[in-house]
Amino acid sequence: MKRLMTATAAMALLTGMAGAEEIKIGVILGFTGPLESITPAMGAGAELAMKEVTESGKLLGGSTVTSVRGDSTCVDAAAATAAAERLVTNDKVNAIMGADCSGVTGAILANVAMPNGIVMISPSATSPGLSTVEDNGLFFRTAPSDARQGEIVRDILKDKGVSSIAISYTNNDYGKGLAEAIQRNWEASGGTVTINSAHEDGKADYSAEVGALASAGGDTLVVAGYVDQGGSGIIRAALDTGAFDTFYFPDGMVGAKLNENFGAELNGSYGAYPGTDSPGAAKFQEMATAAGFDGTSAFAPESYDAAALIMLAMAAAGSSKSTDFAGKVMDLANAPGEQIFPGELAKALDLIAAGTDIDYVGATAVELVGAGESAGAYREIEFKDGKYETVNFR
Repeated sequence: MKRLMTATAAMALLTGMAGAEEIKIGVILGFTGPLESITPAMGAGAELAMKEVTESGKLLGGSTVTSVRGDSTCVDAAAATAAAERLVTNDKVNAIMGADCSGVTGAILANVAMPNGIVMISPSATSPGLSTVEDNGLFFRTAPSDARQGEIVRDILKDKGVSSIAISYTNNDYGKGLAEAIQRNWEASGGTVTINSAHEDGKADYSAEVGALASAGGDTLVVAGYVDQGGSGIIRAALDTGAFDTFYFPDGMVGAKLNENFGAELNGSYGAYPGTDSPGAAKFQEMATAAGFDGTSAFAPESYDAAALIMLAMAAAGSSKSTDFAGKVMDLANAPGEQIFPGELAKALDLIAAGTDIDYVGATAVELVGAGESAGAYREIEFKDGKYETVNFR
């Protein structure tokens, strides 16, 4: 239940009277690395929310919100940890929007966020292992766990009439967790997994990996990898050798680069990534277009929502200190309360100041379950005429 009491509103008022401050939110994403083609829209989504709140002048006595970017690289835990440490110790960020990939997210949480009492809200770290990780109540994610994605993959494959699949996954926490979830759900439904094998990112030649996949066979090749890295290498080798002509693309593979790299070669292939057809999604897409980026890009809406929840939680607690506002995130993200959509953050701040409950619906129909992760809705895509398009929502 929500606990936005009158005392909280009074605290917020007193904090506002104390004067405005510069609030800094770290945006830690893989600006280089295997997801670098989708990261710009993610950063832009988070910063759109920050701009909206700053321009409202209604957060903690007119405080401004500044984005401080850090490069997680997506795959290098040491580099990601160092980047986060700099943001926390040198830049004095109040919270972190990120990280993106599951392995680096876990590293930052354990080595930086928890020791320093910093809230993290990830828009895209999907490893099931993060559902039970020790987090001292500081970690949330607006993306669903891959335990949920495994169910979505199963349902789409069944609807396509597939009976057997081969799986190639990137050899890290994300790939392993997703591949395991897919295999578990697929086999439980009566489907066959002919092979479930890892590939390493950064290789020039994936012929050996594809040779093993081809020998095992399967109606469809599920590529649980990264569009800017080995995932695309696996697809290229499979197409060039004729090993497979139909592919399933989970979230890490969906991005504009997929169209650029393969075009009509992928006609008939399909996949899914987090997304909804909610009113908030449509509004966010309008706002993103006006701001000059693609609001349908993978995890861009989740990034807006992650940043928005951080700032609204600050308002609810009357404090920009992570350990003060961490306990407000779940209250704000779920019913009951007046629903809040993209573009309505000023309205939300007014309601919070008045002691009124809000239900932040946002760009992704936010509902946080369990320890604080998205319940999970997905945008189903299919390749037609050389590019992917949305064909359904699940």
